[in-house]
Amino acid sequence: MRHATRDVSSRRGTGLASIWRYILAGLGLAALLVGILAVVYLTAPRPAQVAGPDTSRSKTTANGLFVASFEPEHGVVREGELQSWLLTLKTTAGAPVEGAAITVSGGMPQHNHGLPTSPQATDYLGDGRYRIDGIKFTMSGWWQLSFAISAAAGSDSVVFNIVI
Repeated sequence: MRHATRDVSSRRGTGLASIWRYILAGLGLAALLVGILAVVYLTAPRPAQVAGPDTSRSKTTANGLFVASFEPEHGVVREGELQSWLLTLKTTAGAPVEGAAITVSGGMPQHNHGLPTSPQATDYLGDGRYRIDGIKFTMSGWWQLSFAISAAAGSDSVVFNIVI
């Protein structure tokens, strides 16, 4: 009987060692698979991110004659209300642009419609600042306001994007 017990216990030990080998082999294969997937994920080309419109409030005009800045007069963009904005025009050297003739147009490029109002430059406030009255954004989304500027330095234009 003693001999039979040894055989059973020796087989049992071999069985446990065999299970551990399978477990270690499985863990090794899982680690290898994770490593391969990580390499594929990290080296795969990324789809281009869709960038929104440039919403900077200060930019050089299309022909480079002026630097224009545009901001709500009271600091807040309001939907559904008539409001005034300030357009500041400077030369590229930083001098205020005085006596400019400004026309305003715009709309929602994604909806293919214009502005619901007819904004106009109504006041020159000094230091290159012009009040633009009659701006109204009737809905949220991407709006554009275009300014045609005529001054002593020449004619130029600038477009500002506003996202509400």
